[in-house]
Amino acid sequence: MQLDDVRVLDLSRLLPGPYATQLLADSGAEVVKIEDTGAGDYARAMEPLTTREIGAIFEMVNRGKHSVAIDLKDEDGQAAFYRLVEDADVVLESFRPGVVDRLGIDYETLTEYNDDLIYCSLTGYGQNGPWADRAGHDLNYVSLAGLVDMTRDSTEEKPQVPGYQIGDMAGGLFAAFAIVGALLSRELGNAGGEYIDVAMADVVASFSQSVAYQSLTGDPAEPRPGATPLTGGVPWYDSYETADGKWITFGALEPKFWRAFCDAVDRADLVDKHGSQDPAVLEALEDELRALFRERTRTEWETVLEDVDAAFAGVYTPAEMVDHPQFQARELVIHPDDAPPRLGFPACGSDVPEETDETVPAQGEHTHDYLADAGYDDEEIEAFLESGAVRRDEPDRSH
Repeated sequence: MQLDDVRVLDLSRLLPGPYATQLLADSGAEVVKIEDTGAGDYARAMEPLTTREIGAIFEMVNRGKHSVAIDLKDEDGQAAFYRLVEDADVVLESFRPGVVDRLGIDYETLTEYNDDLIYCSLTGYGQNGPWADRAGHDLNYVSLAGLVDMTRDSTEEKPQVPGYQIGDMAGGLFAAFAIVGALLSRELGNAGGEYIDVAMADVVASFSQSVAYQSLTGDPAEPRPGATPLTGGVPWYDSYETADGKWITFGALEPKFWRAFCDAVDRADLVDKHGSQDPAVLEALEDELRALFRERTRTEWETVLEDVDAAFAGVYTPAEMVDHPQFQARELVIHPDDAPPRLGFPACGSDVPEETDETVPAQGEHTHDYLADAGYDDEEIEAFLESGAVRRDEPDRSH
């Protein structure tokens, strides 16, 4: 998992694109944020701020990256960007469809400067279709994909806003996956440059595999919220409140897990209820489980079922999650000496880079370095700075 010789030009901002390129950076790639000369990536100033007075979201997904600030609407700025493309392996952008064409930085144009370029467009709805030009955010993408409809107990209840940005993160993850696949294909000689169109709505829709068949075939038993085995339609796969007002999740889909649970709580009378399709039996069993789980606190249930193969877990807050011994053991929670705490790369392995750069770049901090590397001399770079074609800010490392 060493991408040390891969250079990525990242034209995106906020969360989805930067998350994609953070995964690449954590795998060793050299990621260069291409920011405009105005506000740049405005996630820098989005609250909450970290101890370094930087937006927490920006801090989380821009570690170890470099920043070059260029006005792509300026002729000199555009020419400078073309030079950077010549030595790049990947370009990622997240503009609305058509914007890159107007700026002259579309795939067809950039391949004139680098025909081995891998170019990824990451947008909400993709480059085509009736919704391609629509404005949107994560909630809209997951709504279109059917997830929000299914995230409630019944059709009578209000659809719930997911607790995390599932579309944004899934889209970023899939973009990173597609980019690495394209890099491998190029390395194997199966392809040269490649264009990739990732829509966040598409990615979330692809997560519906467990309910898609009925929808695709017009099955009268169309999956409805709270009515399928994996959305709370059966008592042995659901969440339950505990004595202290907290919650647990129970996922004993397999009979062996259900039997182990019944043995642990001394309820042999419930064993044969598993798998029933009788609504009266299911309702009665759910009432039994509700009452049962209210007899103990979440912590007490964790103790009782700790060594029982019953597919059980507590429901934790994000604050509880980061302190949980499971994530501590996986070293997912990182506490750097010279930076705010953060979440680490979500994979362990024999060749996952251990050393990481915890700095986050100032807007255009590396503009001079990259333009010089592209062949511009100091006088030319200074002229670009004075004209506003590029920008360079000094980093503040005092925090």
